[in-house]
Amino acid sequence: MTGVGGEAPLVAVLDYGIGNLASAQKALVRVGADARLTADAGLVAEAAGVVLPGVGAFGRCMAALRDEGLDDVALAALDSGVPFLAICVGMQLLYQGSEESPGIPGLGVLAGEVCRLPEGVKRPQMQWNVLDVVGEPAMVAGLPRPTWAYFVHSYAPEGGEHVVATCDYGGPVVAAVERGRLWATQFHPEKSGATGLALLANFVADLGR
Repeated sequence: MTGVGGEAPLVAVLDYGIGNLASAQKALVRVGADARLTADAGLVAEAAGVVLPGVGAFGRCMAALRDEGLDDVALAALDSGVPFLAICVGMQLLYQGSEESPGIPGLGVLAGEVCRLPEGVKRPQMQWNVLDVVGEPAMVAGLPRPTWAYFVHSYAPEGGEHVVATCDYGGPVVAAVERGRLWATQFHPEKSGATGLALLANFVADLGR
């Protein structure tokens, strides 16, 4: 999907200095987006889509996002209805808080808390796992079934009405949510091979609709 005048659509990847954010940006470029790492609120406001990646601890990521002023930028993008993709800890930041960092509020866009993976399993989950897809979410349209994705995490959100995929790891674990044009994945699309690239391509294709 191209932007105005046949140009690649601009995707703002929020750059708050945490982890390897460039891997998501490079994967988006590979599927046809003009994806740019940025902390510039003006550029984010102009973007056709916004991506919030994240790796590491919830509290550290939330503090870094706020220090850069990107918490308000992310909320403004979400309020505008622009297509928005959150990845791994980026997904967790959308919730009200996390057991990993008690007392530190998240963005509160999605109801519920992020909880530690169940007892009796190795933490973190660091492996490929199959997605149990619920319904026909747009993010996995056209992807092969079963759908495999790559996970690296010790915490995951509670279930809720917008869950569109789970994985089995000591019981069902939330793997993806979709609420309109807000998509979020606990797994890493940019590390999930052809399947992950197809999901990112679905996101880029949605930008012009």
